[in-house]
Amino acid sequence: MAAEDAPRPAEQPAGLKANAIGFVDALVIGLNSTSPAYSLAAVIGPIVALAGIYAPGVMFASFVPMLLIASAFYYLNKVDQDCGTTFSWVTRAMGPWIGWLGGWAIAMTGVLVVGSLADVAVSFALLAVGLDSWVDNTFVRQSLTVLLILVMTAVCVIGTELSAKVQNVLILAQVAFLLVFVGVALYQVYDGTSAYDSVEPALGWLNPFGAGGAALTGGLLLGVFIYWGWESAVNLTEEVEDSATAPGKAGLWSTVILLVTYVSVGFAVVAYAGPTFLAENAGEEEFIFAQLATDVLGGWDWVLLLAVSTSAIASTQTTIIPASRTALSMARRRALPAHYGHISPRFRTPDVSTWWVAGIAIAWYLVVNQISTNALFDSLTALSLLIAFYYALTGIACAVYYRRHLFESVHNFLLIGLGPLVGAGLLTWLLVRSVSDMSDPANSYSGTSWFGLGPPLVIGIGIALTGVVLMIVWRLRSPVFWEERPGVADPDLVHGKER
Repeated sequence: MAAEDAPRPAEQPAGLKANAIGFVDALVIGLNSTSPAYSLAAVIGPIVALAGIYAPGVMFASFVPMLLIASAFYYLNKVDQDCGTTFSWVTRAMGPWIGWLGGWAIAMTGVLVVGSLADVAVSFALLAVGLDSWVDNTFVRQSLTVLLILVMTAVCVIGTELSAKVQNVLILAQVAFLLVFVGVALYQVYDGTSAYDSVEPALGWLNPFGAGGAALTGGLLLGVFIYWGWESAVNLTEEVEDSATAPGKAGLWSTVILLVTYVSVGFAVVAYAGPTFLAENAGEEEFIFAQLATDVLGGWDWVLLLAVSTSAIASTQTTIIPASRTALSMARRRALPAHYGHISPRFRTPDVSTWWVAGIAIAWYLVVNQISTNALFDSLTALSLLIAFYYALTGIACAVYYRRHLFESVHNFLLIGLGPLVGAGLLTWLLVRSVSDMSDPANSYSGTSWFGLGPPLVIGIGIALTGVVLMIVWRLRSPVFWEERPGVADPDLVHGKER
């Protein structure tokens, strides 16, 4: 059967399960996708090294472009409830070529990060129960990591309701653990019992410009990573009650809750440990959190270790969602082979694409680890390129798709047009800065040169070129998708009218 004559996945009797979860479930999944505890553990040292006591302000500043892009997700979801999100929206607004690349970027972010998240989840869980030697045993740690990915993938396939229930438990545990850490750390600061040169918090720490422009730029680059992932709530739009508005609201509220969480922990960490210690130990990455957990909580340090572990476990699961739903959406539009659009008749989830994402992620994790652990970190650094790219595309697509409605009101102009464009502009600027920084091999984790460039940039370029090649091959084999033409938002949907 010719590729273009293959049956559409949408013609199958089974579809994604509508109204499977509610707003709160979507909000929780959006929060867990960002892996708050893990994200904080990974970046708190480097951010303080850059900005000192102004680290909370840098975290606040990095929230701004995320909020503006979340606004774009909200308004685009209002007129197109497609689980492919950026892929579908950019295709409708700007055409199939750029839309396909946006979908490819989303799918590859999952492949790059899932293995690392699972590895951190396993490592911190082992540390929490005192099995430190297992963390140092590469075979044991990697075997448990692969097992965790398989288990979390199975949860995704079995059903969205089960996924939501698991996520609800994990986010409650994660937030509770973080609050315990914040409360105890600040108590010791004011009680004068901190093990370090602590400093009392001040509102002036919220000034993102206090440490200078260079520190703010570096902090924003890190901020792209710690806020990334909230849009998983919108990828579930076809499975959420009140799909036209609830997923978009969940994405918006996720960014706000993350802001409060990050700034609170930022204040506690900087105040307790002091900027000098954090700057000197910035290279320890997430394990600096393990050290602070021991100092702040004493014999209860397993609380924070478990917080990071549950955070990474939750994100291991939820990060699979955007990639699998995007592949499903692309297959339904014939932008990918039809089998990626298969939906389980029993569970009504995209089983084939979900297992494919997990399989490729496992292969990437194992192969890159054979090169070196630093190479795995370099692949994570390349994430910022893909994230900034598809977020910026979404912001531009919002303004383009709504272009006939931007001047109907001040509200439309600011929240649908100007805001998303400003967010896209900031992310494009960060993308350019990232490329410049990553071109220098000295700025990579490994410090080695690949083809005269830093490994993260080579990985990013390699992913982009692979996507372009695959897109051209599929275009030649099945040109149906590329016959789509850009359009504009349906006026009835924009104004909330029944069609």
